[in-house]
Amino acid sequence: MCHLFFCVSLNMPKKEQHETPDFLVDRKDLEILRLVQQDAKLSVREIAKRIHLSPTPTHERIKRLEQQGVIREYVAIVDRRKVNKGIMVLCMVALSVHNKKSAGNFINEVIKLPEVIEFYNISGDFDFMLKIVSSSMDDFHDFFVNRLSEIEGIGQTKSIFVMNTMKESHQLL
Repeated sequence: MCHLFFCVSLNMPKKEQHETPDFLVDRKDLEILRLVQQDAKLSVREIAKRIHLSPTPTHERIKRLEQQGVIREYVAIVDRRKVNKGIMVLCMVALSVHNKKSAGNFINEVIKLPEVIEFYNISGDFDFMLKIVSSSMDDFHDFFVNRLSEIEGIGQTKSIFVMNTMKESHQLL
């Protein structure tokens, strides 16, 4: 019997990536991951039924996927507009000085900001991209001027205001 395996690189900080070998997932694991991404509230029994396994091996597979960090967490996706976070901004930041200390300080400060819901190190003309949510343009302005701009080492910024979301998904498989 032939088995097809897929290699999944864990979504972890670089330091942890070097310490953790790639994790192999098979077709049943992929089926579990697809189902859980679509509906994290599915019971083990329901998942088992849909992938044609009994509940015990299905539960063991889910636990293994969690322990190996393939499934990092279960979350509720909240409609930002319904919780008064209707403004979304993609803010590009270029640092004025490019060294580990400057970048480390910037990263540590941005991680503390609850308005920043996603934060990426990028290539190109800018060093970082922040996804920021705010309740109003005035609140964003206050955040930008009094909090973000006060972080040491920022050389240049560019803010892009999201007019409408055409697609938003958290499903990788």
